[in-house]
Amino acid sequence: MAKTSLVRTSVRWLALTFAGLIALLFVLILLLRFVNPPTSAFMLAYQVGSAPQPIRHEWVPMTEISPWMPLAVVASEDQRFPHHLGVDFEAIRKAVSEHKAGEGLRGASTITQQTAKNLFLWNGRSFVRKAIEAGLAVAIDGLWSKQRVLEVYLNIAEFGPGIYGVEAASQVYFGIPARFLSENQAARLAAVLPNPNVLSVTSPTTYVQERVDWILGQMDQLSGLRYLEGL
Repeated sequence: MAKTSLVRTSVRWLALTFAGLIALLFVLILLLRFVNPPTSAFMLAYQVGSAPQPIRHEWVPMTEISPWMPLAVVASEDQRFPHHLGVDFEAIRKAVSEHKAGEGLRGASTITQQTAKNLFLWNGRSFVRKAIEAGLAVAIDGLWSKQRVLEVYLNIAEFGPGIYGVEAASQVYFGIPARFLSENQAARLAAVLPNPNVLSVTSPTTYVQERVDWILGQMDQLSGLRYLEGL
């Protein structure tokens, strides 16, 4: 009888702890709708690890980012961004279907999921991390505007070793503030996001240049800057 009571008490405490963590995350996500995060999980991991160079990061509001930049990342990473609810189930179904047909398993992470991962989680391919990432992405989409998601993503995304955020990337690679980025420069930055520690903005391989050309074509196909109007 005492053993049963102990089990029930343990389960109750676990449930309360879990509920408390969910509530804390909810409050934190809501707070970050209005307060700019000073750092991210990925930046902290970089600093704790054997960082080859100091972090370069400077937050800028969306009004100081060239409108070509959000369009470039949407064209490159998540073309259904204005329409999904944080997780693109249609893209996931398509990726699974292609995998079953014998094609390689491609990623189907949305910009919202990448924002959640960069802010709160760790790198890796485990199903546990992906499940947590998806839950956080749905919460973020419900509590933030689409424009806020893009603003946070562009300010914490890694564009090269120790280079976080579009302002730092623009200064390092082009010597200009992010608000002056051209369409081509925005596409070049977006092209390295899948693997910024390997792909280079300044010394693009044939693969990177092909991605730049593809992204520019997709930006045009999405109707250009009009695509993200009204977010």
